[in-house]
Amino acid sequence: MSRMVRRFEVLLPLRFNDGSAVPDDAIADTLLELEQRFGAVSCETQTIRGQWRHEGQSYRDDLIRVFVDVEDDPESRQYFVEYKERLKARFQQVDIWMTTYLLEVL
Repeated sequence: MSRMVRRFEVLLPLRFNDGSAVPDDAIADTLLELEQRFGAVSCETQTIRGQWRHEGQSYRDDLIRVFVDVEDDPESRQYFVEYKERLKARFQQVDIWMTTYLLEVL
């Protein structure tokens, strides 16, 4: 039997916008918070390279992908909407790329 869940994916930067390294604790704290809230979290440690522009300034990112599969309900969505703002402050970012989509778990 299969069930539908919602995956939330977050690209976390390994460097602040000024180029300095993000402390390992910031990533560890993020993973721990998600695991405590939802019971599980996964992280791909391969580096994802990104480049983007904001207000005429070009930025380059080294990122990792963190993802959580949760029940598809309004409470989970609201949690991630609010959590995104906390992550933007923690990682000193103009924005944090966060996506979501439905998954069928077999």
